[in-house]
Amino acid sequence: MEMEFTNQTTIVMFYLTGLSTDHFTQLLLFALFFMIFVCSLVCNLSMMLLIKMAHSLHSPMYFFLSHLSFVDLCFSSSITPRMLADFTSKTKHIPSVACATQMFCFSLFAATESLLVSAMAYDRYVAICRPLVYHNVMNKTLCWVMASGAYFCSFLASVTITLLVFPLCGTNAIINHFYCDIPPLLKLICGHSHIRKYIVIILTRAIGSTCFLVIVLSYAYILHTILGIHSKTSRSKAFSTCASHLAVVITFYTTALGNYFRPGVGLNADNIGKVFSIFYTVTPPLLNPIIYSFKNTEVKNAAVKLFLLDHVQKFS
Repeated sequence: MEMEFTNQTTIVMFYLTGLSTDHFTQLLLFALFFMIFVCSLVCNLSMMLLIKMAHSLHSPMYFFLSHLSFVDLCFSSSITPRMLADFTSKTKHIPSVACATQMFCFSLFAATESLLVSAMAYDRYVAICRPLVYHNVMNKTLCWVMASGAYFCSFLASVTITLLVFPLCGTNAIINHFYCDIPPLLKLICGHSHIRKYIVIILTRAIGSTCFLVIVLSYAYILHTILGIHSKTSRSKAFSTCASHLAVVITFYTTALGNYFRPGVGLNADNIGKVFSIFYTVTPPLLNPIIYSFKNTEVKNAAVKLFLLDHVQKFS
């Protein structure tokens, strides 16, 4: 396929190369990602419903977790349905408007997730380092301000990034990826528009780095506080309250760092980028609710109570 780039012509159609050109491999990938997508939807919806229905989970930590589950659901839905459709389609063309919309939605939910995860780190810091004033500090108003701020800041950042990236120059363009991600689109920015490219890179990395710094500082104080606890039982209990969130942080930032902070150019780098993107778009939405379900006693107890209550009401 031929690519033409001019400063006057706006790209109206993109071609996504996808993950494979082999038909049988595409069918296998369709089955795999369809199952992962369904599991992700079920797990996140279940977590949201459980937190809403279980009064024991009406606390700041689970307030943020319910929003994280919602964002994970949207995060996955902004990429996977289109990817599944491409697995069964002979042509993988996507209009410029649809591509811009997908990039905007993906950027919005990725940034929101990053901000929510850092807000949850602050919540854990207050719970462990300042337990006596926890409920006064992490009140309902502050929780809503932090959650709303995460959505609002992410919206502004995503609008800015989308306006800087689009429109792109040319007629039709090949994107060596399976969705409209920021790195491959930056390669298609018109001629000498390096300033736009650098602003996008700085903005995306600034959001990720700032959130990561908040998490690191929060856990530095948490670790200092835990090490100062003399009782092994109390120390273990304090650490267990952070275990689930820490696992979520590691999952999210490991895949994000690999996707957006890796060096390298060329075909091999693009293929490696696809691998990191798969983990980044699939792993957090699927694993986050599972991590909080298996590693959190309160969640398991709430689920058991609701399940037993439902059965008692049916047979009474």
